[in-house]
Amino acid sequence: MRRDYYERIERAVKYIHDHYDEPIHLDTLANVSHFSKYHFNRIFTSIVGMTPMSYVKKIRLQKSVYYLTETTKSILEISNLCGFGSVSNFNAAFKQHFHMVPSDVRKKHQNRNISLDISKNQEEWSAPIRYTYANHHLLRRIWSMNIMIKELPDYEVAFVRHVGSYLETYYAWNQLNEWANRNGLYPPEHDFIGISLDDPLVVEEFACRYDACVTLPTGFKGDEDPDIQYKTIPGGLYALYQFYDTIDKLAIAYQSLFGQWLPNSEYDADDRPCLEFCMNNPETDPEGKCKVHLYVPIKERGSSSGG
Repeated sequence: MRRDYYERIERAVKYIHDHYDEPIHLDTLANVSHFSKYHFNRIFTSIVGMTPMSYVKKIRLQKSVYYLTETTKSILEISNLCGFGSVSNFNAAFKQHFHMVPSDVRKKHQNRNISLDISKNQEEWSAPIRYTYANHHLLRRIWSMNIMIKELPDYEVAFVRHVGSYLETYYAWNQLNEWANRNGLYPPEHDFIGISLDDPLVVEEFACRYDACVTLPTGFKGDEDPDIQYKTIPGGLYALYQFYDTIDKLAIAYQSLFGQWLPNSEYDADDRPCLEFCMNNPETDPEGKCKVHLYVPIKERGSSSGG
C-alpha cells in the first residue's frame, strides 16, 4: 500500500479513537481521511477488515470494559461516556458481542476473559492495515496486469430500479429485457449496465437500490412503460477490471479493487457510482459464469473533482 493511503486510513482510525464518546458519521470520517464519501465505507472495510461503524462499536466496547472493570461508574454513566447514547443501546451492543449484559461483568465477576480478549484486540487493532502495507508489492504486480484506465462518455440510458437484495436483481433485468426487446435494443449495439447505488454493508438489504440500465441511441423514443425511467450516466475516468467468474465472487473483485489496487495506484475513487457492463448471459455460458466489465470511477490523486 502506498504510504499516503496508509496514513489517510490511520487518520480515520485515530479520529475514532479520539471521538468514540461522540456521534461519529461516515461523512466525517471520509472528510478526515480525504476519501470519496461515496466509496469511503468500501475502502475502509477492504483495508481494515471491518466496516467503519463496526470499528467504532469495537472501540466503544473496549472502553466500556475498562470502565466496568476498573471504575465504579454506573451503567448509565458508562453508556454516555462510550457514546452509546442510552443504556438500552449499550446493553444490546454489549450482549451481542460478549453474550452477557454489562451488569453481569460486575455481578458475576466474570470479567477476566473479557479483559484479556479486549487487551488482545487493542494490541492488534491495526494488524489488517499493517499486513496489507507489508504485502502490497505482490498484490500490486498482480493487479497492475489486469487493470486498464479508460475515459468513458456520458450515457443516456433507460432503466428499471430494483430495491432489495442485490441477489434478486434478475426481476429488474427481466423487466428491462422485455422492454428493450420490444424497442429493438439489443447487444452489442447497446450496452446493458448494472449500477449498485448502495453499499450493503451500510444500508439494510431491503433498502439497497440497483438500476438495470440499457444505453439509448441519440433521439430515441420508446414505448411508454410505467416501470421504465430515464437518466444520464456521467462519463469520466474509470479503472476497468474484466471480471469472469460466478456472480458471488463479484464482491471479492470489488474488495480487491478498493483494498489492493487503488491504494497502490496513482488514483483515488471519485464520487460517481461503479458501472457493471454485462457482457454475457450466465445462463448460456458454458461454465455458468458472468462476464462483467467492472468500471470504478477514479480521479488523479490530489484532484479535488468529485469530492
